Amino acid sequence: METPKPLLGCIADDFTGATDLANILVRGGMRTVQTIGVPSDALAASLDADAVVVALKSRTAPREQAVAESLEALRWLRGRGCTQFFFKYCSTFDSTAEGNIGPVAEALQDALGADFAIACPAFPGAGRTVYLGHLFVGRKLLNESGMENHPLTPMRDADLVRVLQAQSVGRVGLLAQPDVAAGAARVRR
Repeated sequence: METPKPLLGCIADDFTGATDLANILVRGGMRTVQTIGVPSDALAASLDADAVVVALKSRTAPREQAVAESLEALRWLRGRGCTQFFFKYCSTFDSTAEGNIGPVAEALQDALGADFAIACPAFPGAGRTVYLGHLFVGRKLLNESGMENHPLTPMRDADLVRVLQAQSVGRVGLLAQPDVAAGAARVRR
């Protein structure tokens, strides 16, 4: 009997985020495998999972390296038969001013032939919420939460549209909850 192919392929920009995501998927009932880096093709033969989470160390890597590693992970996941993909970045949107969230998301979007991508780091269970495009950590705006002093990726702006636009080539817009609640026609505009 042929080993079933995984449905969901996830690319995480660090190990802890990958572990958090894998844990959530398992609790949701998905048989999940987490790898550290892009695995060898030998793993594919024994892969019996609904989801595969590839943990990279690309959050603070040079932009070109982060993009290349993420695309390599995508190629591997597609080669295993994954048909849905998720890019897991930090729930506090940790990033340098020039990337890597925007450049990696755009590269994955292009490789998948997708017309758009949705970025929403909300994770209420960890105290991360987004209101009108502004990220809150608990009750504090991201840039007032202590993350503004992060030694590698200081977050000095809570406006995620502005942050993501600064590191992206394509247009970044806000899709607020009232627009989503109004239905598909409103979202398409």
